[in-house]
Amino acid sequence: MKDRLIQPFPALQITINAQWVKLVTSSPWYALSSALLGCGFTEFCSLFIYHVHKNYDHPEPWRHLQELAVTERMPSPAIGLLTAASLERTQVISLGEGALQVCALVTAGVSNATSAGLTPPTVFVGANTINIVLLVNRALSPAAMVNAVITVTEAKTDTLNRLGIKTPQGEIASGTSTDTVVIAHNGEGEPFPYAGPATAVGWLMAKAVRLALSQALR
Repeated sequence: MKDRLIQPFPALQITINAQWVKLVTSSPWYALSSALLGCGFTEFCSLFIYHVHKNYDHPEPWRHLQELAVTERMPSPAIGLLTAASLERTQVISLGEGALQVCALVTAGVSNATSAGLTPPTVFVGANTINIVLLVNRALSPAAMVNAVITVTEAKTDTLNRLGIKTPQGEIASGTSTDTVVIAHNGEGEPFPYAGPATAVGWLMAKAVRLALSQALR
């Protein structure tokens, strides 16, 4: 697969091939992240998703991601994620309303689908299966970033339900056992205080995730 180059925002470029998804910005962005490398409220100048074998079992996956970031000369600070899903099926969906623009980057596979609260705990697996990276060209307050996690997760779960995705036990899937979400913004303008599904930014986020996830699992 040749590299796919996508530029959803003027100062941000995404490169996709079978081994990597790489996102690089010309200035720091701000994120709320559940990624193994670059977690919590953080800043980043690059973000990458690295493809691993489905039986990946590195004892310290965050350290492996640190090493990959150095080897690939990813601009620091970096956010790093793993997946065993096909990166050739990575979907990038951009939507806008006036000056407001959002972009959802989704990698997805559902071989380890789970139903939260019904599927019993299992041994941790470092290779995340549904990765959602949501980019916004306007500042978000910390509360709005948490709100956005809820909004895009609701969109993810409902999309899986509508696609009829079930767990190996036959339950309706709410996600997979190793999902990751990154909510990111460029810090421009007055921060949005909210990002729920009734707000313009939340609606765009949820719609972009629905479209990207549906296409990734098509």
